[in-house]
Amino acid sequence: MQTLTAQEYENLTELVKQYRDVHMRSMKGMSYFNPRLGFDALCFEHVEQGGAASLMVGALITPCSMWLVALPSDVSLNEPLANTLALDLPSGRYLLNYELLIGGSELYKRLILEDLSGLGSMQEAARLAQRMMVQIMVSNETQGIE
Repeated sequence: MQTLTAQEYENLTELVKQYRDVHMRSMKGMSYFNPRLGFDALCFEHVEQGGAASLMVGALITPCSMWLVALPSDVSLNEPLANTLALDLPSGRYLLNYELLIGGSELYKRLILEDLSGLGSMQEAARLAQRMMVQIMVSNETQGIE
């Protein structure tokens, strides 16, 4: 696994801020909004996508939900990104949807858990994100699932 650079961590921090700024107002109106949680990007790692450009893949935690997120790591893309991304990971294929944030960040996301109201802290959310990413990044055969 390739370690993220300081610039990549800064980019993730900016992405989280932009995502919060776009989505916080609508989330506060949801019945399962959890005021003990915030916004964070966790467990990101580089993933090669079938010989194409590398992606950074990880989890995005919000006060309502947890998302699987893929970010193009090549900032010099010449073509606009597609509306969907079929992400092939060891555990299977995931279809993610494109979102352009007001601040200019681009991401692909797929909802993994919609209701995080039962979590008591960001530490619990972080542990859940870590377990989720371990499950996603390991093949089904390795997990004993067919």
